[in-house]
Amino acid sequence: MDKRDLLPIGDVAARSGVSVPTVRFYEDRGLIHSERNAGNHRRYGRHTLRRIAVIRAGQRFGLSLAEIGEALATLPDDHPPTKRDWARLSRVWHDALTERIEALTRVRDGLTDCIGCGCLSMATCPIYNAEDVHAADGPGAQRWPVAARAVQE
Repeated sequence: MDKRDLLPIGDVAARSGVSVPTVRFYEDRGLIHSERNAGNHRRYGRHTLRRIAVIRAGQRFGLSLAEIGEALATLPDDHPPTKRDWARLSRVWHDALTERIEALTRVRDGLTDCIGCGCLSMATCPIYNAEDVHAADGPGAQRWPVAARAVQE
């Protein structure tokens, strides 16, 4: 990489819209990478700006840094992601976000019956006892094998 294509951390922060500590944090998490110059200062390739844009987009979508890191691991380290890279990445994120939206919709719709009642019944409340398939077996951990339970008793 041409040394003229390397940016100091302050420039990366200013151009990407994040703080210098955030740039360092992303690097510590392995989301971006830098080189060190003779004075031991961090220098980032210009393509790092695009990677930070991907990180920020993922965060806006509600993805964790671990999820974003998994996605970035599939992208090239030495040049900006291409349109094809972004399309592939966005398909994966689309599916994950769709699952979350559906789960949140189920939670929201389940709240409709509870709002205002105040019962919070362990037996019937969809918040505390959602789809409790082991409720009929009694209280406590019900997945313990029956044979092991007999030994414990």
